[in-house]
Amino acid sequence: MAKKKSLCTKEFTQLKKLPTDSKSLAIDFERYLTRHLGRFVGCVPFYLYEALSLTLRDHIMTDWRNTWKAYEVKGVKKAYYMSLEFLIGRSLGNHILNLGINSELKSAMQQFALELEEIITEEHDAGLGNGGLGRLAACFMDSCATLKLPVVGYGIRYEYGMFRQVIKDGYQIEEPDHWLRDNNPWELERPEYTQIIKFGGRVEMITNHNRKPHVVWVDTEDILAIPYDVPISGYKNNTVNTLRLWSATATNVFSLEDFNAGSYSDAVEAKNKAEHISMVLYPNDASENGKELRLKQQYFLASASLQDVLRMWSINEGNDFSKFASENVFQMNDTHPTIAVAELMRLLIDEHYLSWDDAWAITSQTMAYTNHTLLPEALEKWPVSLFENLLPRLLQIIYEINARFLKQVSSKWPGDINRQIRMSIIEEGDVKFVRMAYLAIAGSFSVNGVAALHSQLLTEGLFRDFYELWPEKFNNKTNGVTPRRWVAHSNPLMTTLISEKIGDNWINEFKNISQLKQYADNRPFAKLWHKVKTENKKRLAELIKSECNVDFDVNSLFDVQVKRIHEYKRQLLNILHVIHLYNRIKRGDTDNWTNRCVLIGGKAAPGYRLAKSIIKLTNNIADVINNDPQIGNKLKLAFIPNYGVSKMEIICPGTDLSEQISTAGKEASGTGNMKFMMNGAVTIGTYDGANIEILDAVGNENFFLFGLKADEVEARRHNYQPENIINEDDDLKQVMHLLTCGHFNSFETGIFDEIISSLLNPHDPWLTLADFRSYIDAQEKVSRAYQDRDGWLKMSINNTACSGHFSTDRTMQEYNKDIWKLDS
Repeated sequence: MAKKKSLCTKEFTQLKKLPTDSKSLAIDFERYLTRHLGRFVGCVPFYLYEALSLTLRDHIMTDWRNTWKAYEVKGVKKAYYMSLEFLIGRSLGNHILNLGINSELKSAMQQFALELEEIITEEHDAGLGNGGLGRLAACFMDSCATLKLPVVGYGIRYEYGMFRQVIKDGYQIEEPDHWLRDNNPWELERPEYTQIIKFGGRVEMITNHNRKPHVVWVDTEDILAIPYDVPISGYKNNTVNTLRLWSATATNVFSLEDFNAGSYSDAVEAKNKAEHISMVLYPNDASENGKELRLKQQYFLASASLQDVLRMWSINEGNDFSKFASENVFQMNDTHPTIAVAELMRLLIDEHYLSWDDAWAITSQTMAYTNHTLLPEALEKWPVSLFENLLPRLLQIIYEINARFLKQVSSKWPGDINRQIRMSIIEEGDVKFVRMAYLAIAGSFSVNGVAALHSQLLTEGLFRDFYELWPEKFNNKTNGVTPRRWVAHSNPLMTTLISEKIGDNWINEFKNISQLKQYADNRPFAKLWHKVKTENKKRLAELIKSECNVDFDVNSLFDVQVKRIHEYKRQLLNILHVIHLYNRIKRGDTDNWTNRCVLIGGKAAPGYRLAKSIIKLTNNIADVINNDPQIGNKLKLAFIPNYGVSKMEIICPGTDLSEQISTAGKEASGTGNMKFMMNGAVTIGTYDGANIEILDAVGNENFFLFGLKADEVEARRHNYQPENIINEDDDLKQVMHLLTCGHFNSFETGIFDEIISSLLNPHDPWLTLADFRSYIDAQEKVSRAYQDRDGWLKMSINNTACSGHFSTDRTMQEYNKDIWKLDS
C-alpha cells in the first residue's frame, strides 16, 4: 500500500501581505460594511465592529496561513495546550496592537467620522473562561505566538459563558451570558476536521486482523466535535498561532422517523443532549446530572484534541509512531483535561494497534501536568460508577494503569500498604473514586506548580508520596501575564510615557522595564507619572459611577480587590477593615485621615452560598457608608458587577493599592497581583503564592506585608480561638458588634448569621480573624504612606520597574526550556 502523500511540505507559496495604509484600510472597511454586511455608517454600532474585525482578519489570515504551513513541516516539534478555559476577553484591540496599525486605523475611521476606541468597545468578552486559570491560558497563548513557539491551544467553544452577574437588592443574580448571540467574526469553522466522541456502550474482546485479542468499545452514543479556529497573533512578528475550540453536536440532526410520527420533541432530543456539552462553561455539579455533564466536557475536550493531533500525525507518518514522542508534547492546564492520559492510551492501543508498553512509553513521554491549586477539594475525583456508565473503556485502562503503577510503589516501598492506599489512583471506600490528579502524575513526565511556594508545598504536602517516588518529575514555573495586553493595550498613557524615556522595546522584551528604575527619584518624571495615574483613575471612577452609581474621588486612595469570591481569598478580611474605618469615622477618630475608595468585584459560584452572602454583605455595607453624610468622601465602597477582562483593563491602570490577602499557603500563585504591579499599584498582601516573588522583586520598602506565614498558619490551627482574639482587640470587638447587632441588615434579620458563624468558628480553615490586627496595622501604614505623594509615586514607579520577571514571555521560555523543548 502506497504511503499517503503529505499535505504539508517545506515548499509552499507564502501569501503576500495586504497594504496597511489608512486609505486601503478605509476601502476594505467600507467594502465589508456595505457589500458583505449590507449596512452603512450610522447603523447599529456592532456592525461597525464586525466590519472592522473582518477587515483585520484579512490581514491576520496571511500570517495565520503562513505560520500554520511553517509548523506543519515534517520534523517540527509542536506543543498542545489543553485547557477547559481560555479567558481571551476582546480580540480586536489586541490584534490592532500586535499588527502595529493603531494610528493607521484611527485615521481610516476618522474618514467616516468614527472613533476607533468606541468601535472596539462593541465587542463582547469571549465567554470561554471564569477567572485566573482561563486568563492565564490566554496570556500563555499570546506569549507563545510572540515567541514564535509552535503551540496550538485546545478548548471548548462554549455557547454561553459561566454567567452574567447582576446585582439586585445586593444579591448576586445569575443571567445567561450568550456571548455568541451576534456571532464571532474571529472564528473559522473547520468541519472537515470533525471528530467522533464516544460515550456509554460496552466493551468487547474480539480477534483482530492479526488473530490477536483486541478490545473494542461498541454500542456507544456518539457525538460530533466540530472545530472552530481562533487566531492568536504575536506582537509585530508575522506569527499567528491557533486556538482550536470544539463545539458539540449530534451525529444526526434529528430523527426523521420520530418527526414524521409526530413526536417532535423526541426527534430533536439527541441533538439537544449532544449540544449541552458545549452549551455552558462549568455547569453546576451539585446534582448527578451536573457531575455527568462536567465529566463529559472534560472527556470531550481530551478525546477531540488527541484525535486531532493523531490525525495530523498520520497524514505524514501513517501508523509509524516511533518518533511521535520526540515531536509532540501535551500540556494539561490543571486537573480538568487529565483524562487525556487514559484517552491517549485508548487511541494508541484500540485505534492504532500499539502494544501497551509502546503506548505507555509514548503517553508518559508526551504528557505534562500543571497543578493550580493547594486545596485538596479542588483536585477532581469522579465516582467509579459514573466512569463505568459513561466511559467504560477508559475505566478499564485506568485500572490497568493503576495496577502497574502500584507495582512500582510496592517495589520502592515493599510492604507499605498504607502508602499504596494513599497513592492509588482509585480511592477505595463505600463509594470508589478515580483521583484525576494522581492519574495525571502517574502518566506525565513533568509536574509543575505555578509559584515557588506553591511548588514547594505540593512536594511537601499534597503530592509528597509522588515526589519521593519521582523527584525528577517535579518543577516550578512561576506564572506571568502578558505586558502587551495588561500594559501596552490597557494603559496606553503609561505606555507612551515609559516609551518616551526608555524606548518601546520593553513591550516585547519586558525585562527591559527595569530601566525605569533610574526615574524613580526623578521629580519631573514622577509628576508626569502622577498625571497619567490621575487620568486612569478618572476613567475608573467613570466606570464605577456608571456601574455602581457611586462617586469615587480621584484624590482618594483607590483600594481594589477583584477576583473570584471565595473564603480563602478573604474578601471578608477586607470588609472587616472597611467596617473598622467606618466605625472610626463615626466615633470621630479622623485625625490625619486618608480618604479611601474601596472597590471589590468578582463572581461567586452559583452553588456557593456563603460566597454569595459575602457579596450581599459588601453591598449592604456599601449602602450604609455611601448614604451617610457624616462619612462623605472619607470612605466609599462599591461592588462592581460582572467583573471580567474588559473591566479589568480599566480597573488595573486606575488602582493605587492591590489587595492580595489570601490565607498563606492557600493561593497557588495569583496573576491579578502581577497585572496591578505592572500598572504601578502597590501591593498589600500575605506571604503567599507569587506575592512572595513580588516582594523579593520590589523589596520591603515597596510592599505592605502582613499576616501569618504558611508554616505559622498550620501551627496556629491547633490553638485558634476567635473569641479570645475578639476579646483582646477593642477594634475587632467593635467591628464584630456592628456585624452581629444587625447594623448592616436592620430589616433583614439573620441573613449574615452564616458569615458570623464562619468567623467565630475555631475550625475556620482560613483563620481570618488571626490576621485582623496585622492587616489593620498594615493598612494604617498604607494610609500614612499615601499622604506622602512623592514617596508613594516612587513606590508606584518601582513596582512597575521591578515587574519584568512576571511576564508570560519569561514563563513560556521556562516551559519551553525545561519541558517542551521546541524550536522557535
